[in-house]
Amino acid sequence: MAHTISDACVMCGACADTCPVSAIAEGDNQFVIDADACIDCGACEGACPTGAIVAE
Repeated sequence: MAHTISDACVMCGACADTCPVSAIAEGDNQFVIDADACIDCGACEGACPTGAIVAE
């Protein structure tokens, strides 16, 4: 299962910088993860300073 980003996202970009497959992009109000591209490695979850990223 892919990871998802909650409303706790503060748009810092740390997750996108960490993603090894570039599955994270800037959305309107928060970053979003492309579930089809996500390899479920968890790197973004560890990089998020607000804990906004969770495994689904």
